[in-house]
Amino acid sequence: MIEKVILLEQADPVIFYGVNNSNILLLKTLYPKLRFAARGRAIKVYGDEQDIEMFEAFVDKLVRYCNDYNKLNEEVILDFWNGEGPVEHKQDSLIIYGVNGKPITARTANQKALVDAFQKNDLCFALGPAGSGKTYVAIALAVRALKNKEIRKIILSRPAVEAGEKLGFLPGEMKDKLDPYLQPLYDALEDMIPAAKLKELLETNVIQIAPLAYMRGRTLSDAIIILDEAQNTTAPQIKMFLTRLGLGARMIVTGDMSQIDLPHNVTSGLMQAQRILKGIPGIATIEFDKRDIVRHRLVQRIVDAYDRYDEERKKMHVVTD
Repeated sequence: MIEKVILLEQADPVIFYGVNNSNILLLKTLYPKLRFAARGRAIKVYGDEQDIEMFEAFVDKLVRYCNDYNKLNEEVILDFWNGEGPVEHKQDSLIIYGVNGKPITARTANQKALVDAFQKNDLCFALGPAGSGKTYVAIALAVRALKNKEIRKIILSRPAVEAGEKLGFLPGEMKDKLDPYLQPLYDALEDMIPAAKLKELLETNVIQIAPLAYMRGRTLSDAIIILDEAQNTTAPQIKMFLTRLGLGARMIVTGDMSQIDLPHNVTSGLMQAQRILKGIPGIATIEFDKRDIVRHRLVQRIVDAYDRYDEERKKMHVVTD
């Protein structure tokens, strides 16, 4: 008889153990000769050496499934036990499986173009209207790279540009003042990574979410770096950000030129960068449009209405001039 500790280095323990430890209880039924207890990321097993080896090999299959699909239940365990393995139908344009096994896919032609461009370039610009999935797809690509161990960390950033509210009037300390600007990034991550695992990754700085101002002076290596809402950067800011790129790192910069919140006399750094960097090898630009909007159907109608309004105002100005 021996004792061995099996560590769940890849799978999220909350998912692996199941609701009320239902998966662990099933494993105890399947391996009645073994005694084991699960705590944190460790499963302590006591029994015959050969039985433990068989149990460890079985757990390894479950861990790989859990890591790939972000889910594990009794039905899946029994499928593996019966030697069949669960049948998962791969979906077209699948990026990753999110929380509870939800498939996250590239749903439009331009979203697919961003996925393809990301594989071939170290810097991608994704430009287009609200709701077109630019940021969501970018974060999904970063999470996939992290799960596949292609990188060591994800760094997400946004410029803290005030659109109607002053930071000084918001309650709390600086982190509390900045979190509302970064909330869309948290929302996307919560769709893709189980809560306990996400908390761990944030606490250990494997995933870092920070305002653009915090990027100065850093060299970012072995990472996916995403700059969201880049239309609200100034020219010096975006130059500073782009030159943070280190070895083994890739960047995705997203922005919507129709939602610039900078003062009227300040040029958007994203707009300027598009002119300066055009045609440089290793840099790709994907331009999303209204057909890519994947939010509520009203969002596309709202965007259309504002576009018509802007066109009418331009015509009025031309007539007046």
